[in-house]
Amino acid sequence: MSDFTSDFWHLYVAGLTLVSIIACLILLWISGTTKAATHADNTTGHVWDGDLAEMNNPLPKWWVYLFIITVIFALVYGALYPTFGKFQGVLGWTSQGQHTAEVEKVEAAIAPIYAKFNGMPPEKIAADAEAMAIGERLFMNYCAQCHGSDARGAKSFPNLTDQDWLGSGDHAYIKATIGQGRVGVMPPMAAAVGGPEDVRNVANYVLSLSGSPHDAVRATQGKEKFAACAACHGADGKGMAAVGAPNLTDGIWLHGWGEEAIARAVNNGFNNQMPAQAALLNDAQINVLASYVWGMSNKTGN
Repeated sequence: MSDFTSDFWHLYVAGLTLVSIIACLILLWISGTTKAATHADNTTGHVWDGDLAEMNNPLPKWWVYLFIITVIFALVYGALYPTFGKFQGVLGWTSQGQHTAEVEKVEAAIAPIYAKFNGMPPEKIAADAEAMAIGERLFMNYCAQCHGSDARGAKSFPNLTDQDWLGSGDHAYIKATIGQGRVGVMPPMAAAVGGPEDVRNVANYVLSLSGSPHDAVRATQGKEKFAACAACHGADGKGMAAVGAPNLTDGIWLHGWGEEAIARAVNNGFNNQMPAQAALLNDAQINVLASYVWGMSNKTGN
């Protein structure tokens, strides 16, 4: 990579840009001063279609002036803005600086809208129609791509409308997850469980925990081997919110249901990630969005 960050490329880009501008001026000067050999009637001797003769007339003045203005503009622009390699221009403009200024301007404009929700309990925010309308728009922009527009998720993407949370599921947990993201890791457990048959037995035992269809004989044989999984999922299989281990007794399957899906999880493990949104949303927006998500899983009847 050092070959692409050395001063050579800075000088190369700057030199190439200057040479291009100078070449335009030279071309303009040559075209205005070079005289082509012509006949007495100012024709060059080139004739098309029998009577269409090429004349040796000078370039229109407006075209020449426009060309000169373009070159001058290029030089002035190059002096003001980043154009010649690493030279930043006398104005010190950067795309990052412009983006930051625009974001600050927008945040200043919307700050009063979010201000009234600061310090408000999530229950009241979730009951506020304006807050929920804002939360819905934020959700559609930043969350729906993975969790779906109805927040019910899909395979490997959690349903946010139920009470099945990999963590505590309270407002603080949701807010922290949105802002900081979350990495969920289940290590491959096949070696700890035993051989392929043991993996199948454990898969059937896990199915039995939720009352799902399973092979009762294999489930009985897999109960002892499940001890390798109990460190995270608990001896009763109800999971541990502190480590983000899911409850295996509720019949909710994030990564697929059935013996094959569970055996694949035991053999291969998982490494899932929810990206942090703090770089895209400020604290006030995250607070409203977290209240919106919290409200979806805490509606009456859930």
